[in-house]
Amino acid sequence: MDEPVSPAPTPDLWRERFHQHLASERGASVYTVRNYDHALAEFGAWWQAEAGSAPRWPELERDDFRRFLRKLGRQQLSRAAIQLRFSALRTFYKFLLREGAISRLPIRDLALPKSEKRLPQFLTEDQINALLEAPLRELAKEQARSDGPVDAIPFLRDAALLETIYSSGLRISEVCGLRTEEYDRAGRTLLIRGKGKKERHVPLGRPAAAAIERYWGAVKHPLAPGLPVFVAAENSFEPVQPQTVQRGLKRYLAAAGLDPALTPHKLRHSFATHLLDRGADLRGVQELLGHTRLSSTEVYTHLTLDRLKKVYDQAHPRAREQK
Repeated sequence: MDEPVSPAPTPDLWRERFHQHLASERGASVYTVRNYDHALAEFGAWWQAEAGSAPRWPELERDDFRRFLRKLGRQQLSRAAIQLRFSALRTFYKFLLREGAISRLPIRDLALPKSEKRLPQFLTEDQINALLEAPLRELAKEQARSDGPVDAIPFLRDAALLETIYSSGLRISEVCGLRTEEYDRAGRTLLIRGKGKKERHVPLGRPAAAAIERYWGAVKHPLAPGLPVFVAAENSFEPVQPQTVQRGLKRYLAAAGLDPALTPHKLRHSFATHLLDRGADLRGVQELLGHTRLSSTEVYTHLTLDRLKKVYDQAHPRAREQK
């Protein structure tokens, strides 16, 4: 006798609609969409194990999420990991509320762990210079070792990418998504489409502009509108992927004698810290970074104040108690 066939699972239409909402209407980054998808899938798997069925999202109650919170606590997840999951759930339920699927938010008054205040890591100016020089130094080494021609384009592209990220304080998704019509070559400015489809104009330094011109000259990259500034390969007009940038960064960090675990976001941190160190206005840095809230930028002032205090303690004749 044949085994009974299990019914196919019912598609989770609310999750699918939420995914589309994030990607199209809110203009969320691919990372946000991915992380929120994972968070909802994790909750769904937990609920399936607990209740024996897929979650009926509009019917869930506050106590259901309190139980999920206790489960995450038993896993000894970090505060940031727990908050990410509940940020996804909270955003999802706000979407359900707007869609009329629920009349009130079930995720409320939950005692989530408070955020750990961690200062962003950054590279010194000397370390940044060593890193930005690394792609062309690696190209020179490859050429010296090779008996034949070496493909210089990946090295020129990576040099231009790193220069651009640091020069303009860009997120990795922003630099990978940059299109030719968004680069004003004459004015050396970039039109950046950031989180939530927010637009901002940022200046591009001369070294970064020169690196882009050197790269474009090598690939004969057509400047037709709509094409990426940084392509995945010479015979492709697809944009370079974040994973490619991350792999290249690890190589160049190691070549520069720096920690290869540092992420592209550390270049953005370095950009902000160096500007403030040299006297830039906090609100100006906020605009350049594309931060909605000033509090997101203020974290860098702790770094610069700590460094200024060290300079003061080392240099001021009456900084310490006189003996």
